[in-house]
Amino acid sequence: MFPSREAMTYTYADHLFLPNRHHQSGDRPHPWLYTLALILGGSLFLGLVAQIAIPLPFSPVPITGQTFGVLLIGATLGSKRGALCILTYLAEAIAGLPFFTGGASGIAALAGPTGGYLVGFVLAAYITGWLAERGWDRQLKTNLLAMALGNIAIYALGLPWLGLLIGFDKVLALGLVPFIPGDLVKLLLAAGALPLAWRLTRRSARTFSGKKGDRS
Repeated sequence: MFPSREAMTYTYADHLFLPNRHHQSGDRPHPWLYTLALILGGSLFLGLVAQIAIPLPFSPVPITGQTFGVLLIGATLGSKRGALCILTYLAEAIAGLPFFTGGASGIAALAGPTGGYLVGFVLAAYITGWLAERGWDRQLKTNLLAMALGNIAIYALGLPWLGLLIGFDKVLALGLVPFIPGDLVKLLLAAGALPLAWRLTRRSARTFSGKKGDRS
């Protein structure tokens, strides 16, 4: 069920964007430029999906597409690049880019009800990325578990901070329970995306190799 670390050491981003001979981390052309492009691209993607939001009249925390984006970024980029991508996203939004939900920006968001969740995004991306580097993103079962652990990390930091602001007697009713159905949907979508992507690209590669062999 659990792929070995030795068998799978690179992420889907490496598989998609690098030639086969450059899959090992020490053999990447222009590694800094490549890493920078992944981090900036991921931060822009997260800023986009953050605008998908459903306000809840009874809770200070809206339902957003951020969780989906964070888990997908972590699993696609890996632990360090995923965490750096989220930190870059937070820095861009704090600096004034309208990347927080509803086009918001500025450091005030970190001090508000969603501040703990935003910090939890960094930990979630690292966890899902660390497990993806060990092959957990190749199969639905293991990827679902990896992303569930990432989601738990978001709540582990988000709920205590929210509790400090609204009271711990209300935190589960306003900061957890309303989000469970939506989180399950986002979790399934994100968890299914990577195994499907691996399968499709490998199938395309085999088809291309077969056609190339036929012409030779």
